[in-house]
Formats: sequence, C-alpha cells, structure tokens
Amino acid sequence: MSHLFTGIGAAVTTPFTENAVDYEQFRKHLTFLKDNQIQSLIVNGTTGEGSTLSTEEKLNLLNVALEVSDGQIPVIAGTGSNNTKASIDASKKAEELGVDGLLVITPYYNKTSQRGLVAHFTAIADAVNIPIILYDVPARTGMTIQPETLQVLAEHPNIVGLKDATGDLTHLSRLQAVVNDSFAFYGGNDDLALPFFAQGGHGLISVAANVLPSEYQMMFETVKTDIAKANLIYRELHPVVEVLGIDVNPIPIKVLTSFLGFGQYEVRLPLVPLEEMDQASIIEVFRHLKGESI
Repeated sequence: MSHLFTGIGAAVTTPFTENAVDYEQFRKHLTFLKDNQIQSLIVNGTTGEGSTLSTEEKLNLLNVALEVSDGQIPVIAGTGSNNTKASIDASKKAEELGVDGLLVITPYYNKTSQRGLVAHFTAIADAVNIPIILYDVPARTGMTIQPETLQVLAEHPNIVGLKDATGDLTHLSRLQAVVNDSFAFYGGNDDLALPFFAQGGHGLISVAANVLPSEYQMMFETVKTDIAKANLIYRELHPVVEVLGIDVNPIPIKVLTSFLGFGQYEVRLPLVPLEEMDQASIIEVFRHLKGESI
C-alpha cells in the first residue's frame, strides 16, 4: 500500500463562535490550507479539540472537510479514545462518510499494557476497511508504543503509519528498524520537523501548518535536494514554533488562526484563552516572519 500522504498534513483547529462550531470559518480555513500546498487535513484531533466535540459536531466537520477536499487531498479523522468500543463506533461512522484514513491515539488515563495496545488497535483495525495511522504522544497519554509492539501492529493491512510525537529521534530509529518503508512515519513535533525529515520521516502532522502550510511543505520538499536551504527555512520558522509553546496546544495556535481571519479567538473549557499580552507576543513573532504586509 502506498503512503496515505507524504509531506505536511495540518492538524486542523476547530473555530468556535460563542462556544458553537463555526462551520463557515472552518470551511474558509480549510480552503486556505488546500490553496497553500497542504497535503492532508487531519480533523477532530487534539488540535481540533476533538475531546470536547459532540458526535454530531465531529461528523459535520468531517463533511465540510470532505467537501473542501473534493477528493484532491486526504481527509483523516481523529477517532481514537481510551474506550475501544467508542473508538470503533467513531471509526465506522467516519468511514461511512468517506474519509481517507483514521488517526487513532493510544489509550490515556486508564492506559494499558503493550499487549493491550495490540488488542486495542487490532480491534479497531479489524472493524474498518480504511488506513489507520497510530498516534503516539506520551506527554498526553503516559505511555509509548514500543518497537516490538509496532512490529506486530504493522503486520495488519489497515495499519499503515505512525504519528510519532515522542520527541525522541533515537526511539524513531528503533521503530524504523522493525518495519519496511511501506510503513509511514509522520512527525508530531513541529520543532523537530527538519531532523525528523532528514532521518527518513515521510511527513509531519503539524500544528504550525495551520498558518504556515506552504512554508512547512517547502521545507519538506527541500530536505533531500538542498539541506542547507531546508535548514535556513527551519531556522526562520523556529521563533514561531517556539512562541507557540507558551501554553498547551491548541490555545496558542488559535491566536494565529483568528489573526488570519479564521474565526474568533475561542477555545472550549477546560482550555482558556491566553492573556492579551501573550496573544500580542505571538502575533508579533508571526508578523515578523511573514512581514509587515500582513
């Protein structure tokens, strides 16, 4: 099976207006991403505040994404949770809508063992007929997919990739050693994009790409032909990535999506907006990168 996508996928934010999903602004944002070289749209994930969206909202967002994509770029639905049955139900519903793939996180809070990971992911993969990208983000879940576990899971025909947000490139090497190149590795850390690409990563599921899609795609495309130029792009983007670390994702990135006109600056509880001073500092760094013409 060929890779679901290569290059930059956006972990898309969900705009709200008075706590209701703003589908018009969501469509506008997706159109911007599509027009600026994004290679995949990842909807209802962590950055999209999927844990606070209702089932109806998630399905509506996927429908909008599929309309905007129009079959030209993959739409990947975040359907994972710490409840295997709920993850299966969400995955089936997303498949019925026509999404191209699923992003499924490791269980959190109740967690599990490595044997439990195999059982959890296998049950979900057995229930659908579309590609699945596993999602490993130990900072949020308290557990990590080990190489021997990935080796078993990668044998399933529907499990085709991994979003690695461990931030550990040595761990990535261990994972790469147990699968072949038909299995895709996507970075989950914007600040490690360049070394991840240089180490053979097939792309990035990016938060910053919500506002810098073409810049990140250019970095990805340049790595194999001009590493010095790719490094220059990486260094130019770094101040924005660094300032986005001022608070938990997606609180900071939504300052910039709002600044670009993709909805009001709102997040859902338990997240709270940044203070105005911090919002201003993020916008200032972004304006410096993009130029005062913004």
